[in-house]
Amino acid sequence: MQVGSRASVTRSFSQDDIAAFHGLAAAEDSTGSVPEPLIGALFSYLLGVELPGFGTNYLKQEMRFHEQARIGEPLTATVEITRMRPEKHLVDLATNCTDAEGKVICSGRALVLVRDVGA
Repeated sequence: MQVGSRASVTRSFSQDDIAAFHGLAAAEDSTGSVPEPLIGALFSYLLGVELPGFGTNYLKQEMRFHEQARIGEPLTATVEITRMRPEKHLVDLATNCTDAEGKVICSGRALVLVRDVGA
């Protein structure tokens, strides 16, 4: 783990995924697009499983949505380490989600607490 380290995941959300989400959230689908919390979940997956990985604790997340994501379209979420503060066990990451054409759907940043940041 070092500044510049990256991890990505690509996922498409089907109409069934959207319906399941709305059922769990007790909300109606008013936009016909992928709900923002599902896109945020891609970042959560990456931070907890890929980079930094197991034992990561979310402290802060900021997301700016620039476009709506279309149902069925492949979305690629990426996290990249931008700063490490080993003395405080903190890691700052840039977060980005793009569609199949490379258009930015969402951008932001995350701050996580990591037990073993290293030096």
